[in-house]
Formats: sequence, structure tokens, C-alpha cells
Amino acid sequence: MTQPSTATRALVTSLLVLVTVAAVAWKAWDYYNNPWTRNGRVMAQVIQVTPRVSGTIVDLPIVDNQFVKKGELLFQIDPRTFQSTLDGMEGLLAETEDEIEALTAQVEATAKTIEQYDAAVRYAIQKVKGKQARLEDYQAELRRYTKLVKTGAASEERVDQAVADVADAEAVVVAARAELQRAEALKLQAEADLARDKANRGALGDANARRQTAKARVHSAELELEFTTVVAPVDGYVTHLNLRLGDHAAANRAALALVDVASYWVYGYFKEFYVGDMRVGDRAIVTLMGYADTPLEGRVAGKGWGIFQTDGSTGHELLPKISAPWTWIRQPQRVPVRIEFDSLPEGVELVVGATATVQVLTGTAESNGRKSAAAAPQALR
Repeated sequence: MTQPSTATRALVTSLLVLVTVAAVAWKAWDYYNNPWTRNGRVMAQVIQVTPRVSGTIVDLPIVDNQFVKKGELLFQIDPRTFQSTLDGMEGLLAETEDEIEALTAQVEATAKTIEQYDAAVRYAIQKVKGKQARLEDYQAELRRYTKLVKTGAASEERVDQAVADVADAEAVVVAARAELQRAEALKLQAEADLARDKANRGALGDANARRQTAKARVHSAELELEFTTVVAPVDGYVTHLNLRLGDHAAANRAALALVDVASYWVYGYFKEFYVGDMRVGDRAIVTLMGYADTPLEGRVAGKGWGIFQTDGSTGHELLPKISAPWTWIRQPQRVPVRIEFDSLPEGVELVVGATATVQVLTGTAESNGRKSAAAAPQALR
């Protein structure tokens, strides 16, 4: 067999080197433009189900890790105490309504009394005017008889009678004016009573402060009774269920957790020098460790704008804490990139905290082409 010449071997070796260098360059370019990370985590909104009232649990129809629909009963707190409170508040509301009704009747009665006193005042005024006119007539007659007596046209007895008539008329006027003053005083007192009665009753209708307060207490009792029934706020999975029948649920203390099935996303923690070219809407390929052969198609929903750092945080005696730098190799920080899904392949179930490999195809946010997603190679998982 003829051996390859030295030139041929050199050419083949050069071609292999060129292919290798080209492959490495292409992979480096692809890695730079479509960065990936094995540091990915499945996330979801985990709702801490917290009762609004305290009491004994009398119904617990769920078990740990159960799927529940929105509005489905999680647990029931003994409602009897809260029902009793509501009954009492409704009784107080009815009592308040009766008091307001009675005060309204009192206001109406006082208003009618004022009308009567007002009529009495008007009558007394007319009476004073009549008596005053009668007095003025007697005074004019006295003046006329006084002139006549000087000429002998009238006797002294007639003058004396005229004087007596004037005196009697003046007394009548004084009495009429006193009666008017009494009527005006009674009217003023009635008006004061009316103002007091209106103040005690308050405003009419729903604007009445006492009625508003009583209704607010009833509504508060209704809410507390309603809060004894704790239902699922979203579709999700019950987790961390440590409740038992007869346990005491404490208000404002989380009783269980509920994983919202409509809120799953993946955080890919990329080195900081790779996230600059990523844009919202870029395609992302997520490969879960539990579903290695089923890549998930996602999209970039956002990048983290802040990362906790130990340097500068408050340490002992409120002094800033500074870590000594590792000067040999400076480690890049990891930036969280949020990946969301429009849909998931059939049979794939996401678990909060599961690990994932995430690759972002930069520059694809505006692209209409949708190539099929490929799972991450085994070496990258």
C-alpha cells in the first residue's frame, strides 16, 4: 500500500485543525449570543393562606398536596361565636332604629307645639294692638273732656270717668303685653327643645351618624362571620398543611401555603456580562432536570434590577461590612432573568424549586420565525 505523502498528511492535519478551530469559534459565538446557564430555578407565587379571625377549626376537607379550585373550602372556623356577635349587632341596630323613630316623633311633636305657640303669639300681638287702640281712644276722649270742662260743656264727673277709663285701659294693655311675653317665651323654649331633639336624633335617613355606626357594626360582624369560611383564592396546590380538626387558627397567622398554578415561571441566573443583550420577549429554552428530553418554550419577561450585596450592609456596631476581595480571579455576579411560559407540554408538571438549564436566544424578540426548541445537551444540564 502506498503511504500518504508528507504534504498530504500536512494538508489533512491542517484541515482538521481549521475545522476544529471553526467549530470552537462557532460554539463560542453561539454561546456568547445565546447564553445558557445551569443555574435555573422553577418559581411560582406561593400564597400564605391566613385566617382573618381566630377560632377552632371544625371542618377540614383538604389534605396536603391536594389540588383545589378557586373558591373551594380549605377549612372552616367555628362560626357560632361570630353568629352570636352578629345577632347582637343586628339587635342594637333595631334598637337604634326604634330610638331614631321615637326621636323623630318627638321632633314632629315639638314642631307642632311651636306652631301652636306661634299662633298664640300672633293672637297676643293682635290683642295688644286692639287694647292699645282702645287705650288711645280713651286717652283722646280724656283730652276732649278736659278741654270741655274748662268751657263748662262737660262736668267734672265726666272727666273723672274718662280718667278712670284710661287707667283701666292701660292696665288691660299691660296685661295683654305680659300675655304676649309669656307666649313668646313659651315659643322660644319650644324652639330650644326642637333644636335639642333634632340634635339627639341626628340627620335624617342614611346620613344619621347613630344609624351609620350601628350599620357599620353589623357589617363588621357579618364580615367576621364570613371570614370563618376560608376558601382558596386561586387554583393551586395545598402545601405545608399542618392543620388538624380541633386546632386553633390564629388571626393573621399563616395556616397553610397554596401554590398558584397560573403563576409558574423560571429564574435563570446568568453571569452579569451576558444579560446586556437580552430583551423582553426573547425566546428562551428551558430544560428541566426531571424532563430532560422535553424542552420548554418560554420568553424573557424581565431582568432583575437589583441584587443583594454583603459589601456595604450594616454589621456590628452599625458599621458597614466589607468583604476582602479575591484578587486572583474576580467572580462575576449572577443576575436573575425571568422566563415565563404561554403554555406547557402535556404531561409536564412544574415544581417550585426544581432545577433547570436555561438558554436565551438573544435578538429573537422581534423575530416571526419559530424554530422548534431543542433540549439542552447532556453536558450542559
